[in-house]
Amino acid sequence: MRRPFAALALASVLAAPAGAVNTLPPLFDDLQERTFRFFWETANPANGLVPDRHPTPSFSSVAAVGFGLTAYPIGVERGYITRAQARERTLATLRFFRNAPQGDARTGMAGHKGFFYHFLDMQTGQRYGNVELSTIDTALFLAGALFAQSYFDREEAEEVEIRRLAAEIYARVDWKWAAANAPAVSLGWRPEEGFIQYDWKGYNEAMLLYVLALGSPRPEHALGPEAWKAWTSTYERSWAAPPYGAESQPHLTFPSLFVHQYSHVWIDFRGIRDDYMRKVNEKYKGFDYFENSRRATYAQRDYAIANPLQCRGYGGDAWGLTASDGPVDKTFAWQGQRIPFRSYAARGMGGLQHYDDCTLAPTAVAGALPFAPEITIPAVVAMKERYGDFIYGRYGFLDAFNPSFTFDTQLQHGKMVPGKGWVAGDYLGIDQGPILAMTENHRNEFVWRVMRTNPAIRTGLIRAGFTGGWLSK
Repeated sequence: MRRPFAALALASVLAAPAGAVNTLPPLFDDLQERTFRFFWETANPANGLVPDRHPTPSFSSVAAVGFGLTAYPIGVERGYITRAQARERTLATLRFFRNAPQGDARTGMAGHKGFFYHFLDMQTGQRYGNVELSTIDTALFLAGALFAQSYFDREEAEEVEIRRLAAEIYARVDWKWAAANAPAVSLGWRPEEGFIQYDWKGYNEAMLLYVLALGSPRPEHALGPEAWKAWTSTYERSWAAPPYGAESQPHLTFPSLFVHQYSHVWIDFRGIRDDYMRKVNEKYKGFDYFENSRRATYAQRDYAIANPLQCRGYGGDAWGLTASDGPVDKTFAWQGQRIPFRSYAARGMGGLQHYDDCTLAPTAVAGALPFAPEITIPAVVAMKERYGDFIYGRYGFLDAFNPSFTFDTQLQHGKMVPGKGWVAGDYLGIDQGPILAMTENHRNEFVWRVMRTNPAIRTGLIRAGFTGGWLSK
């Protein structure tokens, strides 16, 4: 039985995780707890499925379930729930995913070849509509399952079962099958038409996917080191100096910040390097994937300061472009230009996929907390102070807001706030997850510390050629 919110609030004030290395303003205590409650209160307790969004009625996002499995131990460490409560929810989740129907039928299945469909019905857990079998969303789910496997390390029967279920779910994923154009992994598959024609090639959020594919304990399913080489072989097309104010800080670019965050939620890339990063480190001392994300974070802040679209509110403490909700799919005149606004888009700056319609997402900033706390903490605080009355609620920050959008039109999401522009109406699971987990990583490296012990992560990194840092200990 869940403790009432008042009790949880008291627990969060009294509890401080052991080994805390960084302190944060009081706002972050409240933000973490509210964000945790999204996963705890909106998930289906019978099967562990987490909704894609809330409060709009929604299907479940498989990736959001992975963030949920990561959230529950954080809730234990922060004092929001007991270990027994977290065990119960985790077991319900893993039992469901272990036993959910798998096969190539168009309906009635949750997945195929160990992978899961992008979205599942919240009650039945079966494929929602005609969505694809998603390799990256499965990887995000698996990361949460493996985190639970390493966290629940006691000999009680329930924790032994958690470890067994996580191992079975992970081991049955057939990565070789998904590498239709070997050694690259396809974005996904549909029973109606087969594999999606595009593959995961660097640099983007699939870094975690390849680590898991290389770390598989089953040789008939695992990918070899050549997959990582193929992944990194396309990096050069992404290496660039940011176009706004940070010319001395080149890095592997990608417009949306979530790409620079997702893999880092579970893997501590500080001080460990693959062949590519060892070569970069020869020129830029201290460079690794963590430093790459730090530079990407600064590049977004610099872009907001330059503010080429003259968006309202942009500045040194108001920035953050990533995949998020937006107001509507329409084009309007703005500051002498025709700007296509979007109801959902992977917003970001720089490169061929540059897209900005003045919509900011709190997760872009809070999810970057460990990389550059000196600029992310003030930005999170400023968002709360300036817009908190409209964008901060029961589960923390709503997904996005746009002070520049003041047009009189029918919205597809959210609402208009006089004098403040457009505000989202939903919380999104895949955006809530990085806020909670990366805040905890900044506090005390909790998720990173747990995952450093996971055999799959260590094996995958070593097979990919990573050395140094904690991996060598």
